This record gives sequence, structure tokens and C-alpha cells, in this order.
Amino acid sequence: MKALLSHETGGPETLRLSELPDPQPGPGELLVRVRAAAINFPDVLIIEDKYQLKPPRPFAPGGELSGEVEALGEGVEGWSVGDRIIAVTGFGALAEKVVIPARSAFRLPEERSFEEGAALLLTYATSIHAVVDRGKLQAGQTMLVLGAAGGVGLAAVELGKAFEARVIAAVSSEEKAKAALDAGADEAIVYSQGPFDREGQKALAQLFKDAVGPAGADVIYDPVGGDYTEAALRSIAWEGRFLVVGFPAGIARLPLNLTLLKSCDVCGVFWGAFAARDPKANAAHVESLFKLWRQGMISPKISDTYTLERAGDAIRAIAERRVIGKLVVRID
Repeated sequence: MKALLSHETGGPETLRLSELPDPQPGPGELLVRVRAAAINFPDVLIIEDKYQLKPPRPFAPGGELSGEVEALGEGVEGWSVGDRIIAVTGFGALAEKVVIPARSAFRLPEERSFEEGAALLLTYATSIHAVVDRGKLQAGQTMLVLGAAGGVGLAAVELGKAFEARVIAAVSSEEKAKAALDAGADEAIVYSQGPFDREGQKALAQLFKDAVGPAGADVIYDPVGGDYTEAALRSIAWEGRFLVVGFPAGIARLPLNLTLLKSCDVCGVFWGAFAARDPKANAAHVESLFKLWRQGMISPKISDTYTLERAGDAIRAIAERRVIGKLVVRID
């Protein structure tokens, strides 16, 4: 089988298409013929050894996939050869075949394409865990979403509207603002590119404050980090919840007096650990996502597709923050 492998630490240019023996499923595992794999920011980090997961090399990046069951390991029940599945793998999806734990697979609805299926789980499962479990978002509350045109950002916008919240989308371009508004955001604001000096920080904070209104944002969803984090926190409501989702702009340092003044919570969102620690709760969230998908209230936005040979270009586009929604690699 073919796989796009990371043999050394570095950027997408270090990835090499290679031939490997077909893997075999062990007890409790499924052998999956991969049909599509979505690209996410962790794929940028994992090949640079900057992610919390550090698989031994060589390995294929690619953290989520769709495909068909090709073989079952000993003891696997509830699955058959030919079943269509989606799964989050952490890595390994940029390959023609992969072995996954059977417990990590979910059934792909028949009416959905492999490309759609590959683009669902990581962003929407992260976002529903964030806004429901960590943010405790309620109908009528205000949620500010940073990076609102990226994969997790658009998912948060759609879920916020599905839960009847007021959603303010913050993005870095007019094109991204349109994408967030098309996803249902009540308002979109465009911020300039950092890093910011002190005056720039003040202006950014005022932009957020003006957008959310005098009562502040009940929930702030931050998958961006860097200089944007403190500026956004200054717009939080009394007893608001600030959700720490990711750091493509860098890991922020917060003045903790702000949390005291607003009596607010800063909440980490680590969906992968949540799913491993509480698989029943995660499965319930996934079932909720399938229901919202059927109702047309969420729908992964795939802005481009790539071949396996060009998957490194997709990772580079994510690294350069040029992507609206999701990128998917077709593996035929």
C-alpha cells in the first residue's frame, strides 16, 4: 500500500510517498480501506514534533478518516466487511489502509459521501464538547468565536446557532467573514494580523467589546491564541467562560487579574482526552451531531480536495492559515 510518511522532523516538504506492507488487524481492531482523510492543524504540529502526540517514525500524518472495513480482528463484534466508517486516528490516515481500534469507529450514514464523513468528527466533536461541556452555552447567550472561518471555528458557529445563541464571528479577512455569515453567524468582525503592540492590543480589545456589546460575551471560543487571547478575554461577561482550543498564533500569557475582575473561568478544551476518558459521553455527542447533520443545522464546509501525492500542500495551506473550513485528501 501507499502512505505519505514523515521520516524526519520538519515541514510538509519532508513528507515522502512510500510503499509499505499492508497492515493486519489485531484483536479488537479493524483494517480500514481509507477513502478520504481530512487535514487539521495538528497535522502541521505532529510532523514538526510540536504536538502532544509523538508517534515513532516513520509515520503517516492524518488525524481523521472515512473508509470501508476490509478485515476484522479477533473478537470484533458489530462490524462487517464493507461497512462504511469514520474515525479519528490521531495520525496514520494519509495511507491507503490503516488499522484502528474498533471502538473508535462510527458508522458513516449512507447518504453522506466519504469526503463529508472525513471532515466531520474532529472539528465538530471538539466544538460540541467545548460549547456544551466546557462552555455550558445556553440559548440567548452571546458567544464570540475567534478564527471563525477555520474548521473548528465554523463548527462552533453552526453549533452556537443550533443551540440558539447569539454568535459573533471574528476573522482575518472579508472573505472569511462571508463564510462565517453564511454559516449562520449573527455578525462578523475583521481583525488585523498580529503581532500587536500595546496600542494595537487596546484597539483589538475594543473591537471585540464593541461587537459583543456592553454585557460582554458569555462564552469565548479561542482556537487562535497569541495576542488575540488577552484582547478577547477583556470582552468577556461576568462569570463568562473562556474556551482554550488551540494556539496557531502562539501560546498566550494571561494577566490573571482579568479573571478576578470578571469572575470568569478559563477552560481548557482537550477533546481527544475527553473522548478517551468518557467514550459514552463522546458517543452521545456524536449521535447529537448526526441528528443535527440530518436536520441540516450543521454541514462540514470542504473548501478544497487533494490527492494523496499532494497532501503535503494541504498541510502547508493549513500552516499558513489560508484555509476556509476543511481540506480533504481523496485516497483512491
